[in-house]
Amino acid sequence: MSLITLLAILVSVSLSVAAQILLKYGVGQSEFATLAMAEKFIYSLVNPFIFLGLFCYGLSMVFWLYVLSQAEVSRAYPFVGLGFVGTMLVAHFFLSEPITTQKFIGTLCVVLGVILLAR
Repeated sequence: MSLITLLAILVSVSLSVAAQILLKYGVGQSEFATLAMAEKFIYSLVNPFIFLGLFCYGLSMVFWLYVLSQAEVSRAYPFVGLGFVGTMLVAHFFLSEPITTQKFIGTLCVVLGVILLAR
């Protein structure tokens, strides 16, 4: 796998992590859970954090399509597991979500799996 492909994977995964955090922040700003379905749809269209999160997902997909054109999916896809690590860390620092022992061990298992499958 080339360095450019590896960088594209990391950008794709990073954008996916950013999307998760932005979406969570966007729905956490109001009483999103109490809104009716139609209201949730409208709220999602006008909330800048949700919009930016969806944009990040779209951009992530563009990078991922490049990756798929350059590498075997069975070699590239395990790197998506790094999103678990990134999401856990970013959620901890930006959303004050706790990192429990269970989360840490589970994430460590994912990292070990990525290392094993990427070889």
